[in-house]
Amino acid sequence: MAFVPPARHLLKAKDLADARYFEPLGVDDMAAAAGLSRAHFSREFRREFGESPHQYLLTRRLERAAALLRATDRSVADICFSVGLASVGSFTTSFTRTYGVSPTVYRARFPPALTFARVPSCVVRAYARPIGSTFREDRAAARD
Repeated sequence: MAFVPPARHLLKAKDLADARYFEPLGVDDMAAAAGLSRAHFSREFRREFGESPHQYLLTRRLERAAALLRATDRSVADICFSVGLASVGSFTTSFTRTYGVSPTVYRARFPPALTFARVPSCVVRAYARPIGSTFREDRAAARD
């Protein structure tokens, strides 16, 4: 059996954090994905990537929260819970420490989410269709 460097196992855990940041995911889950004990995993992860697994997961969650604050009108509490965090207070504290401003102030710095709202092409086609040009539906409606 070929030797697989530990970094490959650590990348599995990192991918897990990137893909499932919104779930109640913890260091134990990441360590299990890497196939390592929690303590060994934490040491190796920090050595390889320069930050703890918990900090990495928190960073992913805060990045997603920032994107949601910029692009949606969802409440700060809703965003907090949707990115996998359990406390609005700790979310606000962590967000402020990372971005330098509270989530509300951060959102105010960007245009309202309504300016980014796009209408799906299927909806445009449905509402842009001329009224009298349906195929055989007009005749069926006239007979009823």
